[in-house]
Amino acid sequence: MAVWLGFGVLAGATVAGALGTVTSRNVVHAALFLLVTLIAVAGLFLMLFAEFLALVQVLLYGGAIVLVLLFALMLTRIRGTAASLDNPQRPLAIVAALATVGLLLGVVLSTQWPVQQPGGGPVGFPQWGASLFRQWAIPFELASVVLLVALIGAVVISRPGGEE
Repeated sequence: MAVWLGFGVLAGATVAGALGTVTSRNVVHAALFLLVTLIAVAGLFLMLFAEFLALVQVLLYGGAIVLVLLFALMLTRIRGTAASLDNPQRPLAIVAALATVGLLLGVVLSTQWPVQQPGGGPVGFPQWGASLFRQWAIPFELASVVLLVALIGAVVISRPGGEE
């Protein structure tokens, strides 16, 4: 019973933080809501006895990514312009989001999920790990380099007095 209560609290914090991230009108508040979401996901990892993933979630995502996001926002903010967050496409976005949620629920409910192996571990984790570190390690690193170059480019472009 306590496990379900803990899961419910962490899942609720995850959903509430995610909703706060996408509905917040202040970018700094959105980043803090993102931090709440990431820490709640780390708590869910701890409930699954995946301590390493929880540590990576807090240190890399919760610490580094949110910090880089806040620095990028502070360095690229244009002063003196009115920030309008109202968009005439909001009704279309709501319809698209509801359609996506409906599609995902339909897929989840109609999928035949594999059962656990007699050893108790989920099916496919060793294969997923081997694939991740053999097949997808270099594309993952390349994507992180491209994102870093884009961040540096955004900071350089937005600097005041770019005539230097």
